[in-house]
Amino acid sequence: MASMKCPDCGSQGFYVKDPEDQYNVSEFDVQDGEIVFTAGETESATPEVGDDTETFCNRCAWHDKFKALKRVK
Repeated sequence: MASMKCPDCGSQGFYVKDPEDQYNVSEFDVQDGEIVFTAGETESATPEVGDDTETFCNRCAWHDKFKALKRVK
């Protein structure tokens, strides 16, 4: 399966903001096309990330919908 990377810098580390509290963020990596939340995140506390979820890169200023991530082989 293709990896997903930031279209600007190539990072595989991202975060999403809680829609009810913009200061609460959940960090995750995309490994083999699967979302893997960072340690310390309980499964019940992790937000659902869909194609239209606003996603932010951990390394640069890129942000867009999750579906905009660049798929590379």
